[in-house]
Amino acid sequence: MTSNKEAQNQVIKIHENEFTFTPATSSNWSDLEALFSERGVQNGCWCMYWRIPRAECQRNYGEGNKKALKKIVEAGLIPGILAFHAGKPVGWCSVAPREDFPVLGRSPTLKPVDDKPVWSIVCFFVSRPYRRGGLTYLLINAAISFAKKHGAHTIESYPIDVNANYIEIERYSGLTTTFLKAGFKEVLRRSDRRPIMRYSIQMDNPANIQD
Repeated sequence: MTSNKEAQNQVIKIHENEFTFTPATSSNWSDLEALFSERGVQNGCWCMYWRIPRAECQRNYGEGNKKALKKIVEAGLIPGILAFHAGKPVGWCSVAPREDFPVLGRSPTLKPVDDKPVWSIVCFFVSRPYRRGGLTYLLINAAISFAKKHGAHTIESYPIDVNANYIEIERYSGLTTTFLKAGFKEVLRRSDRRPIMRYSIQMDNPANIQD
């Protein structure tokens, strides 16, 4: 008999074509809300970490940040991509033009490389049963497809170096190896732990994004 703890730690093995990827909008807010309501840091941050000053994010931790994210989608903006399996929201990737994440510009490590317009991938969240099964890689491809559809030519990421010492929570930005697999290349490193990587969008369409 499988214990509750074993069931929680079990990785669901599924095929790539069993996922669908959809922009987060007001029409599927309930799905984003359900996913982020899982126990974890995302339930307090609500992916506002790079959008608002640190002090404000900390002060609003929980319900305040949730309301801030909901306000974004209700304004018609798209803060990221949701992954679904069998109709259930199971993954998240925050992707948008870099200017939507003003805190990046105030970071000594992640301030702009140049004045080139870019989109940024800043955060992932994957439901526990789907972790370590390749969903982050699929979300990156979905983010590339979404950004391309909206006119992006270059996408940046800020992953943790897989060879660095890091704690589990720091994986929220992805790992360098996953982005390398997706075609990103390192362009600048102001930190041993967190490089800036870029992807130049080609004519291919790496994922099927549903509108």
